[in-house]
Amino acid sequence: MTTLITGATGNVSGALLRALPSTDDVRVLVRDAAKAPAGVEVAVGDLDRPQTLREAFKGVDVLWLLTAMGPQAPHASMNAVWAARQAGVRHIVRMSAIGAAHDAPTRNGRLHALSDAELAASGLGWTIIRPAFFMQNLFGSVSGDTLYGPTGEGRIGFIDVRDIAEFAAEVLSDPAVHHGRTYTITGPQSISLREAAARLTRVHGTPIGYEPVSPEAAHQAMLTAGLPEWQAEVNVEYAQAYASGWGDYTTPDFAQVVGHQARTFEDFAADHAERLRS
Repeated sequence: MTTLITGATGNVSGALLRALPSTDDVRVLVRDAAKAPAGVEVAVGDLDRPQTLREAFKGVDVLWLLTAMGPQAPHASMNAVWAARQAGVRHIVRMSAIGAAHDAPTRNGRLHALSDAELAASGLGWTIIRPAFFMQNLFGSVSGDTLYGPTGEGRIGFIDVRDIAEFAAEVLSDPAVHHGRTYTITGPQSISLREAAARLTRVHGTPIGYEPVSPEAAHQAMLTAGLPEWQAEVNVEYAQAYASGWGDYTTPDFAQVVGHQARTFEDFAADHAERLRS
């Protein structure tokens, strides 16, 4: 069984490549072969340019479909589904977004709802994975002895990217078992950033406080950091939704599929102390 991995140079698909068994027949789709991960078959193509996908998808049985966040994401997803149909791909495992729906409070969630519906109507085998807020999104959020964040006192079912990868690897190992399923995966606990700061204090042994950041300040900080305007605006939409309690839940999906609980926030904090404080 040949599996094609999209988004191979990103955090989630990079972790997925490390989680897949070394015996699997894996191919990665990249725009630039020089940036491809080592040790796997490389196909050069661009989801935004459908004419580049025919050769890349040839002989593929299962597709891991991850598209970059942005207004063009449905276009990229559409091209991938069409190329998969033409190439005879049997199953697509698609990474969607937490709370994706036509009435989601973010543009990203509403766009993902369109692509989720398209995949479900494609006639192919399909599975949709909707992960919660990534713990790794907090890298760089601690400055000195303070954790800064724009989610107010809202609690969130944070999940570690490594757990998203492990979950996806499990589904990809036997995708037919998961046909027609939409999974929402979270960590084992829903916590606020204030609670996260308290847990960082315990794990790292130094006091860390929490300082809420206004939507306006968060937006400007993201622009200053080089994030495109659209992404900065959508990230603020997510922050405001989380602040309202929109993400305050956990699900049993991860444990039911993988067979054990996802990592706790303490596990994440202990493993990434240096990056959290950088």
